[in-house]
Amino acid sequence: QVQLVESGGGLVQAGGSLRLSCAASGRTFSSRAMGWFRQAPGKERAFVAAISWNGDITYYADSVKGRFTISRHNAQNTASLQMNSLKPEDTALYYCAAARSLAVSTLESNYAYWGQGTQVTVSS
Repeated sequence: QVQLVESGGGLVQAGGSLRLSCAASGRTFSSRAMGWFRQAPGKERAFVAAISWNGDITYYADSVKGRFTISRHNAQNTASLQMNSLKPEDTALYYCAAARSLAVSTLESNYAYWGQGTQVTVSS
């Protein structure tokens, strides 16, 4: 079992930055890929970024490439999402997720554990 708790969301002006953190409990964190997803009002939940178990491989949605950076710290059981140059369209509830295995994936179905989400609101 892995329990995930996100933090770091808030209200920020367009062009600003936020850093989301995901704290994980459980001994299998370091053997799982991790991902961030987001759900905007009235929309389906969508992939944002993912990172392999050792941090060597990262994937990003086209909409956030060059602005967001995913990282992880296995010794601390944490994952992070640094978000720069934020835009109003980044406004959403952001979820941290732990994959079923080592394999990095953009698909929700490959993630077994989810946090409750942290709200990010970007004003124009």
